[in-house]
Amino acid sequence: MSGTTAPNQRLTAEAPELIALLMKHWGYPAFLPNQAEAVDNVLAGQDSLVILPTGGGKSMCYQLPALALPGTAIVVSPLLSLMKDQVDALTASGVPAGALNSSLSAEERRDVTQRLRQGELKLLYVSPEGLATPYMVETLRDVAVSFIAVDEAHCVSQWGHDYRADYRNLGALRQWFPDVAMHGFTATATEAVRQDVIASLGLRQTAVVVGSFDRPNLTYRATYRRDLMAQLEQVLERHKGEAGIVYCISRAEVEQVAAALSKRGHKALPYHAGLGAEVRRKHQEAFANEQVDLIVATVAFGMGIDRSNVRFVAHAGLPRSIENYQQEAGRAGRDRLDAECILFFGGQDLMAWKRILGAPATEYDRAALEKLNEVYRFARSLTCRHRFLVSYFGEDYPHANCGACDVCFGEHAELDEAVLMSQKILSCVARVRESFGGRHVAEVLKGAKHAKILQHGHDQLSTHGLLAEYHLNDIGDWIDQLVMQGFLVREGEWQVLHLTESGRRLMRGDDNVRLSAPRAVDKPKKAKRTGGGGVELAGPEEELFQALRAWRRELASERGVPPYVILTDATLVELARERPASHVALMGIKGIGESKARAFGEQLLVLLADHSAELGLAQAEAVAAAPAPVESARASTGQQAAAFTAFRKGLGLEDVAALTGRAASTVEGYLLEFIREEGVDSPEPWLAREVYDQVGATAREVKAERLRPIHEALGGAIDYGQIRIALAIMANQHSR
Repeated sequence: MSGTTAPNQRLTAEAPELIALLMKHWGYPAFLPNQAEAVDNVLAGQDSLVILPTGGGKSMCYQLPALALPGTAIVVSPLLSLMKDQVDALTASGVPAGALNSSLSAEERRDVTQRLRQGELKLLYVSPEGLATPYMVETLRDVAVSFIAVDEAHCVSQWGHDYRADYRNLGALRQWFPDVAMHGFTATATEAVRQDVIASLGLRQTAVVVGSFDRPNLTYRATYRRDLMAQLEQVLERHKGEAGIVYCISRAEVEQVAAALSKRGHKALPYHAGLGAEVRRKHQEAFANEQVDLIVATVAFGMGIDRSNVRFVAHAGLPRSIENYQQEAGRAGRDRLDAECILFFGGQDLMAWKRILGAPATEYDRAALEKLNEVYRFARSLTCRHRFLVSYFGEDYPHANCGACDVCFGEHAELDEAVLMSQKILSCVARVRESFGGRHVAEVLKGAKHAKILQHGHDQLSTHGLLAEYHLNDIGDWIDQLVMQGFLVREGEWQVLHLTESGRRLMRGDDNVRLSAPRAVDKPKKAKRTGGGGVELAGPEEELFQALRAWRRELASERGVPPYVILTDATLVELARERPASHVALMGIKGIGESKARAFGEQLLVLLADHSAELGLAQAEAVAAAPAPVESARASTGQQAAAFTAFRKGLGLEDVAALTGRAASTVEGYLLEFIREEGVDSPEPWLAREVYDQVGATAREVKAERLRPIHEALGGAIDYGQIRIALAIMANQHSR
């Protein structure tokens, strides 16, 4: 149909002229992970599917080769606003680009068409709807097309989270451009979606580039929704003056939440499909142009937003699928700086979505329902959030602790007697003859005596009032967890609870279960607090624990967050019991990662030292060479950058300390960051091989990844700093 150009087979992503273009137009001296491979496929004329997370630089993978290859690249993009943003950004970078869509005036359309036919444009953005029109077909007939890029390619697949019928028709591109390479780009795609995209677009001998689905700069939290506005206020307090998005399930909820936030003094705008097109445009532009920092929206908002400095995304209810969540939450921190993703959920969210989806009648409907259940499992899970998300997309997660989610922070304590609690609940389900829903079962366990319970004689059951000391919401929460773990199942219109075979095994004590601890427990007696080893706190330790709680309350009040966000009680107990005296020892406390050590480490060490002395408590021996936590290499100081250069040349710790003028402890911290950033998998020259092997053998023997057990098992023969370095290198080896 059209004149085409042969790709330059000799040009590669790492060629000096490509790097020069990258630096000249975008100011980047090097590629992000996976970009070079994706660019190479485009340059070689090899059909490809590129899956990179939001913020991973997908656009660069086709924009740079379009600039380097002869002819014009055709980019299919789903939203007019996104096209405009991309074209404006490219133009500002000195890249000749244009768009043809329905938003243009006749004069603008003529101008773009003329530039296209004269070969002036390197990229032309078109919509999937407009691509099949007679006008577009005629326009592209004599254009030299270098390649075709389909952005947001998951929209092609009916199994994707944002399926669009117009995208499904893009398979015709292969017939229209039989000799032109085609490439799909998306941020999220399961294996089923990938295969569907490849087949639907007619990609041939497809090179598939899949980056990591992990977003290490994002902190994930999921918590039960109790008082949404109060919870949102806490989020906004943490992010004063920063941009954020609040997603709601329904249009009505969007209006309610936006109005409530505005009434509380926050400048928030609503966005949903029920608003007029002009209103939506104005609100979207106000957010994109940073005239307003807070948008309350349905999932209709976001794909066309190119604002990179969104610092938080809050979901007021469950998203529709893990793919949706990854896409929506991924709009936070696109600049690769730290951002927060908070999911507030309740059991009624499932019912709301099921009403929207309707009764499952097709395989697609049943798949949509299972995707919804998977989101609820994510919300209720006590598994690391980062691990859960990447595992969903078929990726292994190499880290035991991500240091960036509520589960790994220790903000969700586990119930000590989860099996016994589960047996009580399952027994109640059995005693009401598996004929009632979760709410009724929870009320029986709580000991309610309303008419329905009396009518059925359920106040006479042995399980009536068995969990009277717990909040009704907590009992319902445990029921939800048992459903999600497969011990119970809900059936029928009234969501009646039934025991599964695994539930019956659990009742007999032949299975195991994990439940989160209650958010609040009404107990008549003061509960004993114990450390990780189950040892009760002694009198002075209890006083130290109370001092830590007082400090936490004051800090939480200053920051406008719940105290557990600072540190959990379990962490405070361990602090009171172990009483670390150094940053390294502090990092060995459960619930304290690098982030919290940076934020609160100095205050904690001073408090622990002062109160331990007053109470006559000994502290753990300080480690002289303990490295204080340092900032990431991406935001490194001049000294840290110099240290990284020296490490690459093979210089040892003492030499680098002398070179940078930094203390040995600081340089050790630089080395740890260098090991993580560079993926170092060999200990030389920073550790003797026998020391490295000894740490590895001991770690395997004691089955621990924390410093203290390994240090003790080694009899103190190897210091904490060397153990940290060894473990960091081992983590890189295990991830390969």
